[in-house]
Amino acid sequence: MGIIASLVRDVSFAKRLLPPLLAAKRHTMDGTDTFVARIEHWARTTPERTAILFEDQTITWAAYDAAANRWARWAEGLGVGHGDVVALMIANRPEFLFAWAGLAKLGAVSALINTNLSGGPLAHSLRISGATHLAADAEYTDALAEALPQLEAPPRVWITGGPAGTHETLDPLLAGLSAAPLDPATRATVTGRDGLFYIYTSGTTGNPKAANFSHARAMQAATAFGGVAKANADDRMYLILPLYHSAGGVVAVGMMLVAGGTIVLRRRFSASAFWDDCATYGITMVQYIGELCRYLNNAPPHPLERAHKLKVMVGNGLRPDIWEAFQNRFAIPRIVEFYTATEGNVVLINVDGKVGSLGRIPNWLDSVLKVRLVRLDLDTGLPVRGQDGLCIVCAPGEAGEAVGFIPSDPRVSVGRYEGYRDAEETSRKVLRDVLVKGDSWFRTGDLLRRDGDGYFQFVDRIGDTFRWKGENVATSEVAEVLSVFPGIREANVYGVQVPGADGRAGMAALVADAGLDLIGLAEHAARQLPAYAVPLFLRLRPEIEITGTFKHRKVELAREGFDPALISDPLFMRDATTGRYLPLDAARHAEVVAATAAGTLKL
Repeated sequence: MGIIASLVRDVSFAKRLLPPLLAAKRHTMDGTDTFVARIEHWARTTPERTAILFEDQTITWAAYDAAANRWARWAEGLGVGHGDVVALMIANRPEFLFAWAGLAKLGAVSALINTNLSGGPLAHSLRISGATHLAADAEYTDALAEALPQLEAPPRVWITGGPAGTHETLDPLLAGLSAAPLDPATRATVTGRDGLFYIYTSGTTGNPKAANFSHARAMQAATAFGGVAKANADDRMYLILPLYHSAGGVVAVGMMLVAGGTIVLRRRFSASAFWDDCATYGITMVQYIGELCRYLNNAPPHPLERAHKLKVMVGNGLRPDIWEAFQNRFAIPRIVEFYTATEGNVVLINVDGKVGSLGRIPNWLDSVLKVRLVRLDLDTGLPVRGQDGLCIVCAPGEAGEAVGFIPSDPRVSVGRYEGYRDAEETSRKVLRDVLVKGDSWFRTGDLLRRDGDGYFQFVDRIGDTFRWKGENVATSEVAEVLSVFPGIREANVYGVQVPGADGRAGMAALVADAGLDLIGLAEHAARQLPAYAVPLFLRLRPEIEITGTFKHRKVELAREGFDPALISDPLFMRDATTGRYLPLDAARHAEVVAATAAGTLKL
């Protein structure tokens, strides 16, 4: 690219990114402009404007604030105050938004419990929250009945939205409380550094961890993303992601709280209802997860799929293999892909719409937006260090772990790492002596690439990348190649152990149309991938299991491996001679295990 063209691009980039970042930076650790302050502001200035649309309910800003005041008085009557924790296990419905807003008015922290949990993981999430009270939907009483006996000191349970069973009923209590504004002194000491939420990691490789989320960080995220998306009071955000996670519950909600727009809330995502809802509610903005876009792209044509008012979709995980097809099919004017993590301090925003990119940091912004990619030894999971003991920063085009600089000054809000409720878990994510002795950086656990122009691209989760034939295989890159083959709707790639073989062999769980051309697929994979990255095994599935935040589950699949005795799905193995995928039954599996153990089978 020529010098003039490069300068023009950089000026355009700066105009799009810097104003939102500067606006976000104003939300300091000592600031008092919070989500709750915004709710109260709109309730005073635009009381009759619509804040939330949900099914047949229209909730104004005045009604939103009034409901939050009732929740605050309920909690205050229980002795809940500044810094205390109340757990919420409430579905995607307005009561979730009322509850945390009311608690925040007291300076209390809401532990946002994943509503898909049960048993041990649910008990663990409640235990580490430290909550003395739990407000839960009636539909989760069975899950609680299994989890609560596992706790040494279970919280007092209050049920909303249905029969309470053996627990206490919450709705009549709330209805009898005053909706009048609270005394301003109630949260006079609440500032940006105080906790707003505990938001839990997905727990795909172990029990969930409770990440700290402060008032300042919530406002920074909402201001930055809302600024890039140009959110305003006339916007309507379609919220189909779980409210217990940061993408839906902080970014999507926060953009509307800051701008004074309308949250259009749905209990759960439905590909068949998506375009009907967009038309019915006049949706202008959508918060997405990449897999939702894939589901929509795989859905049959809908008469309203281009008859919408969408101006922007904001989200993460939209893979390059469907990006352009998705945007073109549905006439999406603008897509803002971003990269961040609930607990992390690394934020990348694709402000200029480059397909396949997470965002860009030009060289001239490196000293301000301190994100680096460091070389990693995937066998040990540790950074590669030079003779000076410092980490080695990756060259352009080289994959490495993304790390974000942690400022040592506690007054600095940008780049602050808030960590987890558990101090030991917090320290595990800190990498020291990266660029200079004594510095500290947050480990994302993700492999990214950065090109010469500063654009970042996602490669893989470090735990998902595996080694085979002495080479590193990025599961996401293999999945992209497989996903574009005709007939494949979803691809989940992971590594499985083969007795007698070093490393892990590639396996792909596929959701595919009937009559999938396995011969053509083998040829396609061989053309598009290095030999070591072509999956050795295939597993045809009716659907891919996902977490509540639409991440593919891999751990269970990897544990089952390629053994027909454990798997009822059709299995196939790539023949080393012909390169074709042939059925893998019990007899063939026994042959493979015996031959690899003896070192006589070519893989």
